[in-house]
Amino acid sequence: MEKIKLTDICNPKQWKTIPTSELLENGYPVYGANGIIGYYSEFNHKNPVITVTCRGATCGTINITVPKSYVTGNAMCLDDMRSDIYMEYLYYCLKHYNFNNVISGSAQPQITRQGMEKIYVTIGSHNEQMDIVDKLKKVENVIGLRKRELKQLDTLVKSRFVELFGDPVINSRGWKKALIGDDCFVTKLAGFEYTQYINYEDSGDVVMVKAQNVKNGKLNRKELSFVSNEVSDSLPRSQLAPRDVVMTYVGANIGDVAIIDNEYKYHLAPNVAKIRPDSERYNSIYFMYMLMLLNAYIVKNSADTAKAALGMERIRKLNVFVPPMELQNQFADFVTFIDKSKSKIQKSLEETQLLFDSLMQKYFG
Repeated sequence: MEKIKLTDICNPKQWKTIPTSELLENGYPVYGANGIIGYYSEFNHKNPVITVTCRGATCGTINITVPKSYVTGNAMCLDDMRSDIYMEYLYYCLKHYNFNNVISGSAQPQITRQGMEKIYVTIGSHNEQMDIVDKLKKVENVIGLRKRELKQLDTLVKSRFVELFGDPVINSRGWKKALIGDDCFVTKLAGFEYTQYINYEDSGDVVMVKAQNVKNGKLNRKELSFVSNEVSDSLPRSQLAPRDVVMTYVGANIGDVAIIDNEYKYHLAPNVAKIRPDSERYNSIYFMYMLMLLNAYIVKNSADTAKAALGMERIRKLNVFVPPMELQNQFADFVTFIDKSKSKIQKSLEETQLLFDSLMQKYFG
């Protein structure tokens, strides 16, 4: 294995960009900064080619095109690749490379030909390259399988919901309707409370639930921020308890929900609402999934502004339906059963991802 200058094994080149107005609905695929953006009547690459996003926030993203495609100037093509270089090997090698080292520009990040000339890659014999790719693809295939299994289980839960309760948007079973505010306590962390009392820490007693931590019915525990018990206790209204449902009410992921577990103590952060359902009327698991399936309806009810938002009063006035508690509990038991399977698959996924990352480090680090 030896380190070789990237420009010694290929010719990084930007091709002419096609105006958006000239893109077609059918034809040859056109690659922009982040993959296929449309189609065109011509292609500029007969064979697959590695592309490197060279403009914008996603600078350094690596793709391999399909045959007979057109690559625009928002991606750098690695043309004229040396015959002893296995394309998929170089793809993985560059996926591991830290392109921050060659990105220039502040207002508009970019990668230039001059920047590409600074890149060195580790290359072995063709057989060594193929062997490494084979190992990486096998592990990557397992990762893909685990992700598909998780997605299938999520689909199964949603199908079970519709089977028991019908379509929540049109209330196809004719269940009794209610406003969220009729049977739920809805609140948020006030702006002055955040300014006056909250100072995030990297560790502590209580996890602050931010919008980025709320996704697809689960709490994402990456990049957690904390406060002390004392700070949380001074703001009891926005403290969170197990079975509380949280909903983002501002921003791109408005209407995302999750349910609070008992793994940590939790407290509301800005842009997240607390919804505490009446336990005699709602099972919290059922209630959360109902909100997930009503997401499009919820987003539609967000304020008509450049920055979509759901005020607390809008949340309180959202219509939901109230099926018998027996059915709600039956659904919740099903979700709990499926979650056990998902936990095992998620653990396997994380272990496989660690293996993949360690192999990438071993071969290209």
